Amino acid sequence: EMVMPGDNITMEVELIDPVAIENGMRFAIREGGRTVGAGVVTEILA
Repeated sequence: EMVMPGDNITMEVELIDPVAIENGMRFAIREGGRTVGAGVVTEILA
């Protein structure tokens, strides 16, 4: 699936390493030193 600038999506992510995270925290998705996405944690499943 491709997401274009301005699109809003819901996604489920499994982290490789444990990270302290809470609902409402902001995060960035980076690739090759560039930010390619950003969002807010809305639910923690496990």
